[in-house]
Amino acid sequence: MKIDMHSHFFPRIDRREAAQLCPQRAPWLHTEGRSGQIMVGEKAFRPVDDVLWDSSRRTDYLDEQGVDVQVMCATPVMFGYEQPIARALPWAQRMNDRAIEMTVLAPKRLKVLAQVPLQDLDAACREASRAKACGHVGVQIGNHVGTLDLDHDDLVAFLTHCANEDIPVLVHPWDMMGRERMKKWMLPWLVAMPAETQLGILSLILSGAFEKLPSNLRLCFAHGGGSFAFLLGRVDNAWRHRDIVREDCPQLPSSYVKRFYVDSAVFDPRALQLLVDVMGADRVMLGSDAPFPLGEQDIGAGVLGHASLVDTDKQRICAHNARVFFGI
Repeated sequence: MKIDMHSHFFPRIDRREAAQLCPQRAPWLHTEGRSGQIMVGEKAFRPVDDVLWDSSRRTDYLDEQGVDVQVMCATPVMFGYEQPIARALPWAQRMNDRAIEMTVLAPKRLKVLAQVPLQDLDAACREASRAKACGHVGVQIGNHVGTLDLDHDDLVAFLTHCANEDIPVLVHPWDMMGRERMKKWMLPWLVAMPAETQLGILSLILSGAFEKLPSNLRLCFAHGGGSFAFLLGRVDNAWRHRDIVREDCPQLPSSYVKRFYVDSAVFDPRALQLLVDVMGADRVMLGSDAPFPLGEQDIGAGVLGHASLVDTDKQRICAHNARVFFGI
């Protein structure tokens, strides 16, 4: 069985509907037949095809890929965190209702994560609970809101709400750092995006936030946790030898790896082996980042074709862990 727990959708939003969020900068979808372009205001953001918005085409795609269940979440440009809550909350509600519509054709195969207006704690908590009641299997959030990282009191409070309400959380990097120095070759996605994910994880570990968060929180970081696994030894070394690193973090940083999950989207067998060695096979879930070009083109091949992983670990990564994480 294959459960792909990290994929994206973008509903068929025209510019007029998007203007209700922001006339100048809201994302919308321009389509021509089976091809399309995600737009941000007047600017082209990303070329896409109909697998992104058409649930019939999505199920055909799952058949082609041999995927049994796929969990879809908003394309992060849809978050709207920078907008006033009076616009951002109705936008999130509308997008979440559109997401549920994507599942109607095949509710046992297509599952969705909600987005929330994370810039407002109360509104985010209310929408997360509403979305769960409507059929979402969890929420997806960005790894920061402006300058606020995941260790901020409001974001810790939101994660606590999700733990108390039994709502799984996927953290996705977005709005990447250092864009002024990364103007070509998709460097924000290749350099800053993994760094953003590591920053999100370390902000929870080194701040002591995991000491405050309920142990039953189901939390996953996308893209294999970014650069976290490769650089964890550096973090442990710093914790051992610099008191400023230990100031708010009472335990060795590597001891917190059992507090969260990561997906398998690392695209290299050596990287996947390291990820499993660091996190454990029970903390890695199949995630493709489909249907984008930077995602896995043959979903699950990196796990199922791995020469060193044993079959039981492959089964955990490909389906079992996601079934436990999402309760599906």
